[in-house]
Amino acid sequence: MSDAFAAEQPMPPNHQVRKQQLRLAIVTETYPPEVNGVSQTIAKVVKGLGEAGHEITLVRPSQGEPAGQSSGLSPREVFVTGVPIPKYGQLKMGLPAMNRLTRLWRAQRPDVVHIVTEGPLGLSALAAARRLGLPVASEFRTNFHSYCAHYGVGWLARPIMGYLRWFHNRTGCTMVPTRALAIELAAKGLTNLRVVARGVDTRQFDPAKRCMALRDAWGVAPQSLAVLYVGRLAEEKNLPVLISAFARIRQVRPDSKLVFVGDGPAREELQRLCPNAVFAGIRKGEDLARHYASGDVFLFPSLTETFGNVTPEAMASGLAVLAFDHAAASELIRSGENGLLAQPGNNSQFCDLAKSLATQSGEIARLRNRARQTVLRLGWPRIIQDIEEVYTALQKPAVQAASAPAVIASSNPAPTGLLICPAGRSAGSLRGLNSECELSS
Repeated sequence: MSDAFAAEQPMPPNHQVRKQQLRLAIVTETYPPEVNGVSQTIAKVVKGLGEAGHEITLVRPSQGEPAGQSSGLSPREVFVTGVPIPKYGQLKMGLPAMNRLTRLWRAQRPDVVHIVTEGPLGLSALAAARRLGLPVASEFRTNFHSYCAHYGVGWLARPIMGYLRWFHNRTGCTMVPTRALAIELAAKGLTNLRVVARGVDTRQFDPAKRCMALRDAWGVAPQSLAVLYVGRLAEEKNLPVLISAFARIRQVRPDSKLVFVGDGPAREELQRLCPNAVFAGIRKGEDLARHYASGDVFLFPSLTETFGNVTPEAMASGLAVLAFDHAAASELIRSGENGLLAQPGNNSQFCDLAKSLATQSGEIARLRNRARQTVLRLGWPRIIQDIEEVYTALQKPAVQAASAPAVIASSNPAPTGLLICPAGRSAGSLRGLNSECELSS
């Protein structure tokens, strides 16, 4: 865990420490009210940059607003046509809008174009920005190439990675959330990488929001164990390992209750496999915070995250977290001190740790407290400053004209001595499991 994480503090009025206010164009294919890690994080970034005094135009797919119109709100929003993503009907990807963006940015030239997603809208934004000679920052937020094996199209992983490399290497800087990911992507040929961490709102996610009435509604007695998973219910989240781990917990704590918070295409199959589990669906805001804080243990088996916002959210909420040594968990958790880590792909170890932890009420309480203390230092103000430094560097002619080293150290660096582990084998599909948590190893 790095000592460079900033303490949680309010953003200074108008961000007075900043020397320069910028005109920014931020392009994203997901944004609230859509619920996913990318949309929630970029909303925090937009808010922080606005509070810092920057002028922001947000380009995104319409979510009911007429495409082609602009809002007069702050930030100014420009809506483009969006189409539903297969299996995720509540999410949309934007259709190409290069000519429109070219006209928009020629009329009101931004200092920096910040592209969040690499879909058709992001691609057209990259083309428009390059046509106009505008500095471009991008973000690597989703391991799309890693999803392929979970959906039976593993052969697509290489061409998808090829496209992502081509896309990001045409921007002046690609921001990534962890040094481990930066090193992985550099090995795959991506250049101009900058580590910019993610923050967590420790005022929203707080153990004080624990709700006994909610636990009672789940059927969890005061001394029983509530085991939470928060996230998308989908194949790429490695959920068979979660089911196996909970089966091991039930062997020693039969009063335990598994609670899924989230939704997705695997929900129906999970309900068949886990008929006694609680399926809370998508929760937002204070309701989501209560759900987190009302749990005891957080199991997160995903190996496809670039970061995994749910990990620091669970830690801020005072949960004992068990995850693989990957992404945010690898950055934030010291196994046995403020959470537990299993080696990536070692499913048996993950399940053994879950069973052992369930028998140690005192250890759960200790890890819960230490987890909260860890992320109190993971504040958004410093993250916003790091992003501003990326923008400032991009405006220098030397940065636009020449390639930077493959990995650029952030002023908020990832931990030194980070253990980099192989991605591990796939846990397989939910298909083939027969009943609630019967898989015991």
